[in-house]
Amino acid sequence: MATAKEIRRRIRTVKNIQKITNAMKMVAAARLKKAQARAEAARPYAQKMKELMGRLSSSAACISHPLLERREETNTLFVIIGAERGLAGSYNVNVVHHALSEIGGRPVESVKLVLLGRKAISFFRRRPYQIVATFESRSSDVAFSDVQRLTARVRSMFEEREVDAVYLVYSRFVTPMKQVPTTVQLLPMEQPATEQKAEGDFEFEPEASELLGALLPRYLDTLVYQALIEAQASEQGARMTAMSTATNNAAEMIETLTLAYNKARQAAITKELTEIVTSAEALT
Repeated sequence: MATAKEIRRRIRTVKNIQKITNAMKMVAAARLKKAQARAEAARPYAQKMKELMGRLSSSAACISHPLLERREETNTLFVIIGAERGLAGSYNVNVVHHALSEIGGRPVESVKLVLLGRKAISFFRRRPYQIVATFESRSSDVAFSDVQRLTARVRSMFEEREVDAVYLVYSRFVTPMKQVPTTVQLLPMEQPATEQKAEGDFEFEPEASELLGALLPRYLDTLVYQALIEAQASEQGARMTAMSTATNNAAEMIETLTLAYNKARQAAITKELTEIVTSAEALT
C-alpha cells in the first residue's frame, strides 16, 4: 500500500494535469465557437452554389468538360484532411482508419495522396503510399485562396490523366460530441441535381453549357473549402470533448486519491498511537 507521502505527491500531479486539461478545454471551446461559426456561415453559399449548378446542368444536359470525363479507375488520388494537433480523442484515428478502409485493396502503386494536417502527414509517411502534396495549416483562418492552390494541383493531375478519380476524406461536423468520417468523390464530378424544379424557363448569357463549364472549377473549390472548415470544427469539437472528459476523470481520481490519503493517514496515526500505548504499558 502506498504511503501518505506518495499519495499526496500523486494528488499534486493529478491536480496539475487537471489544470492543463481544463485550460485546453476552454481554449478548444473558444476555437470551436469560431470554427463552427465559419462552417455555418459557409453552408448557405455552398447550398446556393449547388442549387445553381443543378439548374445549369438541367439546362445543359449534354455538356462536355474535362472535370466530368469518366474513365476506368486505374490510378486514384485521395485528399485526406486530418488533425493539426493531438489530444483530440479518437478524432484523427477515425479519419485515417476511414481513409485506409476507402483505399481498401487497391494496389499501392495505384494510390496517390494529398494530405492536409500534420497528424495525417505523420501517419501516412509511415505507409507505402505515394504522397504528392502536403498542406499544414498554422492557423484556423484558412483562406479560400489556399484551397484554390490545392484544388488547382488536383485538377491538373486529373486533366493530365495522372489519376482517374479523386476522393476527399474528412470528418463532417455534427455536434461537438459527434463527428462523422465522410468520403466525397471530387473527380470526375457529377452534375449536381437540384431537388427544387425551377418554375418557367431561364435564359442564360452566356450559354448554360459555357457558364456551367466555367463554374465547375469554382464548385470544386467550394466543396474542398467547405470540407476543410467542417474538419476544423470537428477537430476542435473532438478536442474540447476529450479535454472535458479528461478533466472530469482527473477530478474523480483526485477524490479517490484523497480518500486513500485519509485512510493511509488514519492508519499511520492509529499505528503511532498503538506503539505509544504499547510502550507505556511496557514501562509500567
